[in-house]
Amino acid sequence: MVPNGWKLTSLGEICSGNLQTGPFGSQLHAHEYTDEGVPVLMPKDLIGYRANNASAAKIPEHRADDLKKHTLRSGDLLFSRRGDVARFALIESDYPRSLCGTGCLKATPNKAHSPLFLSYFLQKNAVKKWLEQNAVGQTMPNMNTAILTELPLMVASSREEEDKIAKILSTWDKAIAATEKLIETSKHQKKALMQQLLTGKKRLLNPETGKAFEGEWEEVKLGGISEITTGNSNREDSSLDAQYTFFDRSEDIRTSSRYLFDSEAVIVAGEGQDFVPKHFEGKFDLHQRTYAIMNFEKSFGKFLYYYIGYYRHYFLAQAVGSTVKSLRLPMFQKMPISLPIIEEQQKIASVFTVADKEIAALETKLAHFNQEKKALMQQLLTGKCRVKVDDMEVA
Repeated sequence: MVPNGWKLTSLGEICSGNLQTGPFGSQLHAHEYTDEGVPVLMPKDLIGYRANNASAAKIPEHRADDLKKHTLRSGDLLFSRRGDVARFALIESDYPRSLCGTGCLKATPNKAHSPLFLSYFLQKNAVKKWLEQNAVGQTMPNMNTAILTELPLMVASSREEEDKIAKILSTWDKAIAATEKLIETSKHQKKALMQQLLTGKKRLLNPETGKAFEGEWEEVKLGGISEITTGNSNREDSSLDAQYTFFDRSEDIRTSSRYLFDSEAVIVAGEGQDFVPKHFEGKFDLHQRTYAIMNFEKSFGKFLYYYIGYYRHYFLAQAVGSTVKSLRLPMFQKMPISLPIIEEQQKIASVFTVADKEIAALETKLAHFNQEKKALMQQLLTGKCRVKVDDMEVA
């Protein structure tokens, strides 16, 4: 159903036919790309609906002058011409001089419509599905101007209404971007702390003495300070709604109707590519090719969890296999560990635990913002919820 005053149209009509393919290979050759110059944007540079020219290939200024008809301007919409054909980016105001690359298509909306509003509409799942279904080519999907011209759109009653909708949604985007930045900063700070605290370069304050912890760290093997074992369960033994947590190599959260262990443990998959550990306390089931490190001696479980995670390059170096990397029990047992006294371990672990909680809180906040934006898009981009323009509600 089309809301009052809104209109069904197409990208070709919105752009008054102003759609254009990037320069062909005969116009721009690979050997002409340089380290400095004018960025030439390709599909890989279209990230998160924005154009990222930092990673783009570049050409000399004089060649950019030769190809000036491919210059990108504020308000242009840049689409991927091959591969992920649903990928696109909006060229924002004051964007540095850049060109539409060979692998892209450029669409320039007319002045009657808000490019930012259109960019939000293009984020809809229905648009992505249409682009994927209408692309040509079996091995690699391809898009062309003829197809893109027919892309169906629904626009608001006026440029003013579109601008107002875009402004509301962009406010949420700013909150999302700010939260993402905070998460990135928090993770960077945690990594820096790990580099300092897990190597002994920085010592924390000992609450007993009021001074920094002192003394050499003890060099041990993981097998000498813990019990390391695998489970005997298969993935077929797990489900999504049973009572106990089930650990295997997968990222999804599985459960089991039985438990093999009731303990604090550091869990590491025996197969994979990264071997990121998990920390768990309680009853759990374990896959036959997943390892549980338990029953810690002279060591604090949470400290070992962070230590193993930081030094997991040891596992990457030890793993065998070409297609799927695998770990064996002796590799775990022989892992070298530098161990401070238990009180310092606890203090170090508490610092990282606080950092993890802060990151988790920010990630929860980010998920909330994304969900709210999604709900608003559903209301505003369909006209179900109308906005006020010049103090009068558009209805």
